[in-house]
Amino acid sequence: MPETMDRPFWWDAAEPQPAEYESLPKTIDVAIIGGGYTGMGAALPLARAGRQVAVIERDRPGDGASSRNGGITSGNLRLSFAQLVSKFGMDKAKAFYAEGVTARADLYAFIKAEKLDCDYQDVGRFSGAMTPGDFDGLRRSADLLHRHVGIETEVIQRADQFAEIGSELYHGGTRRPDIGGLHPGKLHRELRRVAEAAGAKLYGGTAVIDIQRVGAEFDVKTSRGTIRAKHVIVATNGYSDKGVPWLRKRVVPVISEMIATQPLSPNLMQTLMPKRQMHSETAALGHYYRPSPDGTRLLLGGRRYHNDPGAARERLRAALVSIFPEVADTELSHHWFGFVAFPMDQLPKLDIHDGIIYAAGFCGSGVVWARWMGAKAASLVLGLEDKTVFAEDRFPTIPLYNGTPWFLPLMMNFYRLKDNLSGKGRK
Repeated sequence: MPETMDRPFWWDAAEPQPAEYESLPKTIDVAIIGGGYTGMGAALPLARAGRQVAVIERDRPGDGASSRNGGITSGNLRLSFAQLVSKFGMDKAKAFYAEGVTARADLYAFIKAEKLDCDYQDVGRFSGAMTPGDFDGLRRSADLLHRHVGIETEVIQRADQFAEIGSELYHGGTRRPDIGGLHPGKLHRELRRVAEAAGAKLYGGTAVIDIQRVGAEFDVKTSRGTIRAKHVIVATNGYSDKGVPWLRKRVVPVISEMIATQPLSPNLMQTLMPKRQMHSETAALGHYYRPSPDGTRLLLGGRRYHNDPGAARERLRAALVSIFPEVADTELSHHWFGFVAFPMDQLPKLDIHDGIIYAAGFCGSGVVWARWMGAKAASLVLGLEDKTVFAEDRFPTIPLYNGTPWFLPLMMNFYRLKDNLSGKGRK
């Protein structure tokens, strides 16, 4: 029986590499804290504009969620269009969703223009309705997005869903042809390549201990010495620690974990995933899943609400089998996890506090949002008129929160109970 490896499947082809330099610079134009998609997204335009850039990373650049996610280019927002209208009004709701369309298209254009080898596939995404009521909700949402934002969404009746997915679990769904998939590890590797080629310097194995403002500049104290920087961008998202206390108290790290199966036969893959597309579902604790880029395996992810890693792995396996009973006897090849970050209002943010720029809070949709917000942070440094609607609202504070998410088990159990009561839960 093959052993399940507790490491990301993506690392088989693109494991993050160390970034080792003998010493840190004494001074720098821009210090970027965090070497994931956001940090690379900020470093590239800054380096190309002639700025001296130091990307400071606690581990290996890309070791966090950038090489651990599902590789789905959704640009999702956690709040529905109707919820945003209720909270912010029609004009701002339209602006939020319209920027998602722009950010997603920008990622595709960037991949093409920079010739990034990241297995990007323009395949679409099917969202399965867990109940008939959910199908009605998906249909209404599709209508709203078409009328107000121009997003084209195909409504798929239950009788027609087998052209999308070889599963009887769902009650129909919707398909977004503008959403695709890629290899997240390769995407980070390529972002790092172009950033370093532009002149950005990466310093791995370097923890940030403190950031102090000194007049118009900053002293960034690290485990390897102090750097004086003219500008600081914090791009740590779900990996924000005590070195960046202001952000740490404003984002909640949530474990998102995934499994990958051993290779399946081509015929079975064709039956289960006839379009080789990305997939999601409507449960509050729903799962996202997809084929591997080469079309030979199934990969499925979800939020963790079990403290035992073995039990968590089996919960993901059970979810996969509930969708595809045909894989009940298929062994897993990989199981891994990473941290995503949620602000209290569940919207991505670009914020400035005491002169430090913060880009974070992507709520599990960082494949699109992280690089986009990193580039927006770079625009602030460069003084460019490159605005984002996500900079209009500050990071909200979270009552009684100091960076340790003591309330997460309660929230996860609440959502689990909600799914069970509404008929969306799994055994």
